[in-house]
Amino acid sequence: MAPNTFPAAAHPWLATDPAAPLAERVRAAGIREVECLFPDISGVPRGKLMPAASFAGGAELRIAQAIPMQCVTGEYSLDTRLFADSDPDVRLLPDAATLRPVPWAGAQRPRLLALHDCLEPDGSPCDYAVRNLLKGVLARYAALGLTPVVAPEIEFYLFAAHSDPDLPPEPPRGLRSGRAEAGDAAFSLHMRNELAPFWDEFQAALETLGVATDTWIHEVGCSQYEINLLHGDALAVADQAFLFKLAAREVALRHGLNAVFMAKPVAGQAGSSMHIHQSLVDKDGRNIFSRPDGSADQRFFHFIGGLQAHGADLALCFAPNVNAFRRYVAGAQAPVNLHWGEDNRSTGLRVPRSGPAARRVENRIAGADANPYVAIAASLAAGLAGIEDQLQPGAPVGTTDNASTVAGGQTLPRTLAHALERFEAALPGSMSRLLGERFARGYLAVKTLEHEHYQREISAWERRYLLPQV
Repeated sequence: MAPNTFPAAAHPWLATDPAAPLAERVRAAGIREVECLFPDISGVPRGKLMPAASFAGGAELRIAQAIPMQCVTGEYSLDTRLFADSDPDVRLLPDAATLRPVPWAGAQRPRLLALHDCLEPDGSPCDYAVRNLLKGVLARYAALGLTPVVAPEIEFYLFAAHSDPDLPPEPPRGLRSGRAEAGDAAFSLHMRNELAPFWDEFQAALETLGVATDTWIHEVGCSQYEINLLHGDALAVADQAFLFKLAAREVALRHGLNAVFMAKPVAGQAGSSMHIHQSLVDKDGRNIFSRPDGSADQRFFHFIGGLQAHGADLALCFAPNVNAFRRYVAGAQAPVNLHWGEDNRSTGLRVPRSGPAARRVENRIAGADANPYVAIAASLAAGLAGIEDQLQPGAPVGTTDNASTVAGGQTLPRTLAHALERFEAALPGSMSRLLGERFARGYLAVKTLEHEHYQREISAWERRYLLPQV
């Protein structure tokens, strides 16, 4: 398929009168379908394709309640304490502010997409829907007159077409040189330009989807990249992160590439993270982490204290699968700890150098594979608990010190099994407070089932070393 080359601003949907009724707009733009999407528990896009006329007419849309909690393996938990055997419906309600053209649909058959919320039949939020999870955390901040401001940095790899799961993925060949990357090329513009057609279309797609980005760089891994999203409202930014990953995969496939957000897709190469920058503003837009004289407010330290107190229990939200824990490497810039410090990338909680208005905490624990709604909600919930309980953080790590070598250097779970144990142990108390009991128990059930599925696999390592010798 030839790349979609029309500029975002020239899309016929954008040329129609925004004040006109929706049915009139979709008809004038020749739009036939709307992708009715929602993110599931792992951040996978799910939903239904609906005729545009039906969507514009407000037709009711339903889906089985279990779908938002589907495992990445396609399985479902059989725990009837959480999910009824009858598998009742939930309603899908579109968020009108998210209605966008589908950039990769092509001019011959244009489509729209819209993100949806999952609601119970009585109109209450479905507890298993991750967008509702984040909304619930934000409502608790709003009750205090506070609004979180969030900015994620998203890393991913671009690989050549890959169909054999038994073989590691490989970097693509450059369009100009005909060669694949053979080593690290951090911040290289040359290597980025080797795949210019992909980047051009990807950037246009993000503009069409309303994803606001800042810097684009080549990261340290071979064919690894990082794109920073602009800071903003936490829900809007989570929506943008979700659409960012969807767009990267769709556009990459159009160019014979794979955009991969695994935390550690290649042994010996850098892992991919999703660092989350967080600050809080009051009703006047003032950053409450700073006092009027520019010094740090106590709530700044309490926020960090909450992340330290609850971060290890919440590790399952930041590292949601077995591969995610391969990213954590002691002594590297993928921290294994929840220490904090100014301008220190060996800490799990970094405070970047900034002026008082931009004082913030960077959570460096989340991987690129984490569901952005869950990771942002968990991070903000932990910080809020710290403020409510006035928790004090530990002593900061010095700017030139390595947090991996200080006392208690390894403060995060080492494996998914350990993270599951920590999460479950915290369920009767703090986890239910942070995430809500029904969501927390459902999330644990899904991740436990995925781990059990993984345990049934026999790895190449076992065949390589155990089969011929033990």
